[in-house]
Amino acid sequence: MQIGPYTLSNPVALAPMAGVTDLPFRRLCAQLGAGIAVSEMVNSNPSLRDTEKTRLRIRHDEETRPRSVQIAGNDPAQMAAAARYNVAMGAQIIDINMGCPAKKVCRKAAGSALLADEPLVRAILEAVVDAVSVPVTLKIRTGSTPGARNGVTIARIAEDAGIAALAVHGRTRACAFRGEVEYDTIAAIVNATDFPVFANGDIDSAEKAQSVLAYTGAAGIMVGRAAQGRPWLCGQIAARLATGVTPLPPTIENQLALLSRHVAALHDFYGDFIGLRIARKHVGWYLQYHPSLSDCRSAFNKLDCSASQLRMIEQLFGRYGAEELAA
Repeated sequence: MQIGPYTLSNPVALAPMAGVTDLPFRRLCAQLGAGIAVSEMVNSNPSLRDTEKTRLRIRHDEETRPRSVQIAGNDPAQMAAAARYNVAMGAQIIDINMGCPAKKVCRKAAGSALLADEPLVRAILEAVVDAVSVPVTLKIRTGSTPGARNGVTIARIAEDAGIAALAVHGRTRACAFRGEVEYDTIAAIVNATDFPVFANGDIDSAEKAQSVLAYTGAAGIMVGRAAQGRPWLCGQIAARLATGVTPLPPTIENQLALLSRHVAALHDFYGDFIGLRIARKHVGWYLQYHPSLSDCRSAFNKLDCSASQLRMIEQLFGRYGAEELAA
């Protein structure tokens, strides 16, 4: 898989997810086999650049290369300026968000709301591509509504504008995350274009990834929510695509080590006050795959210091044998 001058180690990408794909999670997923991990969405509004949230989102300390940063907005000039700024801060790939269905994003005519305005899409893409010397990628949905799927048209606009790779979530803006994903539009986009296309949407196992890749003809797979609590999933998928065999998930002992390392990294990255709160949701995602531990989530959420969180993680997993908890 090639994106501009960068050769990815495998064709499996971790999707950008606001509030999820922070630097600690990106590092972990990359270490466990993701070919590329895209940052959380960074707002293109220059007035937000000096906020603590933005400063954390554009950190790249010891991050696996290439470093990909996603930007969002609806003004071509602001988007171009945001691209230049993030490249100066260390981004090696700029990703443009035209896929987010969140109301607070779409209300500002950004994210997937842009798909309804094809001339504006072209203007933004051309402005960003012209503004930077690094590859620019794009994430979209299949259209605004099931009755207005214009994903193929948007993909052709993107390719004409010089976009280096495209990720497509197989739902429309109106669908959000409801209903079945449809992969026919992704397959049509693959057939209509020549740049690499990542198929995205409800890919929650290595076997599903292999079948979606075969059905769509896409060059790669992008994994989103299914990686929450399973940072090794991208690596499992990459191995399946390379060998036809899906590795077993980590042993419980290794999951304990990964979870403890992840939570400690969150404490270090955010500090104790915010780190405690961010850790709660990540631990909740891990625990959802272990039903016998799910009742411990509320107790974990009441802990108010980093040391007690790490102690409880050891206690939770230590109470149960690997056979009972095997994923």
